[in-house]
Parts: sequence; structure tokens; C-alpha cells
Amino acid sequence: MSLSLALDFQYNKSIDKVWHALTDSDMLEKWIWKNDFKPVVGHKFTFRAEPSEWWDGIVKGEVLEVDEPNMISYTWASGAEEHVVTWTLTETPDGNTNLHLDQTGIHTEDGLKGAQYGWTNMSEQLTAVLEEQ
Repeated sequence: MSLSLALDFQYNKSIDKVWHALTDSDMLEKWIWKNDFKPVVGHKFTFRAEPSEWWDGIVKGEVLEVDEPNMISYTWASGAEEHVVTWTLTETPDGNTNLHLDQTGIHTEDGLKGAQYGWTNMSEQLTAVLEEQ
């Protein structure tokens, strides 16, 4: 069984600023984790978080598709799980940004709940990072 997560987040920033926060390694470190991310198709990257007793803190990925500043997609692999994360950015009529997340390939209900919890918390951190700009 494969489950999917879909979430929408609203940001009072331009699409270009949100794109930068999604694709710049230094910006990503501020709201996700340390990384060597580059928005280049085929680029393999690693996110490194603080390990815990349940998780080694490592997420590996590969950039699958880039359509600046509208969409970016990459794999998100940790342990035996490998998902695909796709961010779609849409400029709203008032110049703000809707950020849509699709995460596919989730294998369990607990994994789905964990992904939703994680991305919701990270979106709050992204809001704080964007407010600093």
C-alpha cells in the first residue's frame, strides 16, 4: 500500500522569495537541516538532522525535476523508506505565495502522520525564516 500526503501553506512573500527558501542550501538549513542541496536535476544530496534513538538523522535525496520558480521534485529517503516530495508554488492575486506539498510513496499510516507532523512544524519554521527577509 502506498499513501500520499498533500498540504498547502500560505506565505505573505513573493514566489521568488519562497522559491529561494526552498532551493538555497543556506536557507534550507535554517528551516529544515544541514544539507548540500542544489536545485539541479540529478544532483544527489543529504539532509543531516540530530540523530535520535529511533532515527540516524540522515535523509538522502536526488533532484528529479526543476521548473523555477514553479515546482521542484526530489526523492526523500531515510532507512527503508523512499518517498517523492514535490513542491508547487503558485502566486496568488495579491502577490503572496501558495506552497503545495505532495509526498508520495509513504508505506504506513504512522509514516503518513509523521510526515504531516514534520512538514507542518517545518512550515512554521519556514514562516519565521521568511519573516527575517
